[in-house]
Amino acid sequence: MNPSVNKMKSTVALALIATAFAAATHAQKPDATGGAVVASEPGKAAIVRAAQVSAQVVGIDKATRTLTLKGPKGNAVDLVASDEVRNFDQIKLGDFVVARYAQALSLELRKTRAAGGDATVREEAAKAKPGERPAVAGARQVTVLADVVAVDPKASTITLKGPRGNEVVLNVQNPDQFKVVKKGDQVEVTYTEALALSVEPAPKPAAPAK
Repeated sequence: MNPSVNKMKSTVALALIATAFAAATHAQKPDATGGAVVASEPGKAAIVRAAQVSAQVVGIDKATRTLTLKGPKGNAVDLVASDEVRNFDQIKLGDFVVARYAQALSLELRKTRAAGGDATVREEAAKAKPGERPAVAGARQVTVLADVVAVDPKASTITLKGPRGNEVVLNVQNPDQFKVVKKGDQVEVTYTEALALSVEPAPKPAAPAK
């Protein structure tokens, strides 16, 4: 098998996978950039990316301790602040926060079908010190099985379907992938995110020029 098989060269496509399959945890990430393939072997690929984004608090549900943050491009993410987050009541609507996080994504082609496609999630959180502004640091890992529902060599695309029915179309730059990937195959996607959220004074984005 060609070592470059299933090497997802398009970092844009990989970022789309991360966004699409992170939906299994009922969250989408604020706008961020970047991603790089750091390792690959037959049927596998890995990507890491780091980002920092300023987001505005547009929703607070104190009953469930859920914050809704809006990124610079208008997309939103729900973040549940666990009991480990201290001074939660300091967070107000309209606050601008700085979110720094690193993401890791791995993909593996499965040649055998596996029953079920449920996501598994593991989270950890770190405490803020007494008297400090609210802060939370956590790690989340999600593993899902995605079905290959369409392969189009002419259009250079592969379509994956996640366990909740969400689909993402990959733009594939390496034609060798089409030699081994076919409709009905499965791809195991493991999405690991380390997220640090701190509520601190952050500059408001500049108003658009008229």
